[in-house]
Amino acid sequence: MEPTVVERKIGRHTLRIETGKLGRQAAGAVLVRYADTVVFAAAVTGPPREGIDFFPLTVDYREKAYAAGKIPGGFFKRESRPTTKEVLTMRMIDRPMRPLFPDGFFDEVLIQAMCLATDQEHDPDVLASIASSTALTISGLPFEGPVGTVRVAQVNGEYVLFPTLSEVSQSPFELVLCGHKEGVNMIEVGASEVPESVITGAIEFGYRAIRDICAMQIELREKKGKPVTWTAPEGGKELLAKVRERALRPMRDAKRIQGKQDRNAAMEKINEAVLAELSPEGVENPPYERNAVKRALEKTEEEVVRKMVLDEGIRPDGRGLKEIRPITCEVGVLPRVHGSAIFQRGETQALVVATLGTGRDEQIIDGLTEEYSKKFLLHYNFPPLATGEVKRVGAVGRREIGHGALAEKSLEAVLPSPEKFPYTVRLVSEIFESNGSSSMASVCGGTLALMDAGVPIRQPVAGISVGMFSEGDHRVLVVDILGEEDHFGDMDFKVSGTQKGVTGVQLDLKTHFLPQETIVQSFEMAREARLSILRTMLTTGLKAPRAELSQYAPRILTIKINPEKIGRVIGPGGSGIRGLEADSGAKIEIGQDGTVLIACMDAAGAQRARDAIEAIAEEVKVGKVYTGRVSSTKDFGAFIEIIPGQDGLCHISELSDEYVKNVGDVCKIGDQLRVKVIAVDDQGRVKLSRKAVMIEEKAKA
Repeated sequence: MEPTVVERKIGRHTLRIETGKLGRQAAGAVLVRYADTVVFAAAVTGPPREGIDFFPLTVDYREKAYAAGKIPGGFFKRESRPTTKEVLTMRMIDRPMRPLFPDGFFDEVLIQAMCLATDQEHDPDVLASIASSTALTISGLPFEGPVGTVRVAQVNGEYVLFPTLSEVSQSPFELVLCGHKEGVNMIEVGASEVPESVITGAIEFGYRAIRDICAMQIELREKKGKPVTWTAPEGGKELLAKVRERALRPMRDAKRIQGKQDRNAAMEKINEAVLAELSPEGVENPPYERNAVKRALEKTEEEVVRKMVLDEGIRPDGRGLKEIRPITCEVGVLPRVHGSAIFQRGETQALVVATLGTGRDEQIIDGLTEEYSKKFLLHYNFPPLATGEVKRVGAVGRREIGHGALAEKSLEAVLPSPEKFPYTVRLVSEIFESNGSSSMASVCGGTLALMDAGVPIRQPVAGISVGMFSEGDHRVLVVDILGEEDHFGDMDFKVSGTQKGVTGVQLDLKTHFLPQETIVQSFEMAREARLSILRTMLTTGLKAPRAELSQYAPRILTIKINPEKIGRVIGPGGSGIRGLEADSGAKIEIGQDGTVLIACMDAAGAQRARDAIEAIAEEVKVGKVYTGRVSSTKDFGAFIEIIPGQDGLCHISELSDEYVKNVGDVCKIGDQLRVKVIAVDDQGRVKLSRKAVMIEEKAKA
């Protein structure tokens, strides 16, 4: 069977989408190519599980080592658990597509995407999103897409579509944008304090290409797409009417209770009363199926929350639309750690701890591109206690990885360069309370922890989330959203940055699209809130990074030596550097360019190591006086070690300002002599003179 292909020039290369060659037993399967990067994606489906009350969409994305001509490391030599990059790509695919399935659709859906080949210049993640959307579009599933995904950067002041990795590294921002023919529905940004207008301009630029990519998918669907056979389930209106009759009024009252726990307790009583009446437990044939009643209760609760905000301008905790919950901040809350802070905003609380390490603590990243290391890490933990719930405590989930990555990129832009601050920095955000935007609390707490640790950040960073409630063309934006506003609202638009500009953005949308003017309004609301939060953060008594590091943090000294002297410092089989570390208690790292990092808990030990290395790597200078040790004697003179590993010859005629008959009359092996370098020949041989030193000393006397 011949494959069906659609292709169009997008940016500087041709985007090619084909189906019918690979994965023909899947509901939908496509191969997407851009330049020499190729990604495959397939969508498969199965019947819903009995009693299920949610849409079980699973997204899996893998980067095959062979795509870059590599063999995986490790004992088994095969790909294993997904990397952080793969998990973030799974989330990037899932978030814009999940809301585009209709209510009541509970079939099992699995999207599998994998990078099969890479030119190591174009990141395959956006192609995986395009391939996944196309697979759904032609699968016959009730997917209300397609969606297109692009990456945008800025090079020499111009926006660039599908930039190369090298162009991204030079750009002041990196934007990943997703949307469909009606508008944008997902945004991710990492930036270096970029003005909001630059980001919104890039969004407008990228969306033009998204429309073209969606048109390609529609063209392929018209050629090879399967018909959609799913129909929305009938009924439910009668049950919803009965639930509304019993629950609507008491829910309106309960939703005006300000405390989260009290509000939840009141809602729980209402739900239990309705369930006991319409679907009592222990009854063989209850009037209504229990999960159906729960869904009707949730729809009623959603209606109450949305109407309160849209019609009355009232939020569940009684705040105004632009009002931020009370904020308190503390720094230096833990002993011994290098830096710590608590950031509390309403019922969201983050304890963030900073740890300073050396180059040996850097994280090595081995993916499809060349191996590299990371000097800044931010890890986010969300234990069940944060919401007062009992849940299984297991491995770090995708949500935690995603929230940590957002906070990490938000803070990375303000960190000092390794030349200025050569430490490896790790932040850990422990969420101890959560009721909305804990990732943004991690950004604020992370800023304070970095300052408490003495990290000389360029600017403090704060983050805030903007939500939206809409009905038709009527849209209401709210700042600093609660957990239930996130759940029942249409948008979670997280923006972080400094007083100068944006450093991180993540938009998740539950409605179909976000108009450009609403994007601009959201950025402006977030900017005003961010500046307010920054003013509050800086009233903690810590207005700037501490001038001194914690006494428990390692001291790192940096020196530069001649690269030709590296071998002399390391010594045979590493014996030299091991001896230096044992003597000083320091950890010593030497780069190929001759940069030496000396890390030690004791400042005196670091200084001892520095002095020793400088002595070993010192360049012999003509005219300089050294105190050296006699290493051997000959009839014609003495060899004197003036710096470690470097001998010079002091001829018998230069041993004294008086006549010397025998070398042994002046010195023997092991003696310390002050000598002056009088010459270094073209072969590096050093000529010394003790006589010159003696004459100079007598002249001074």
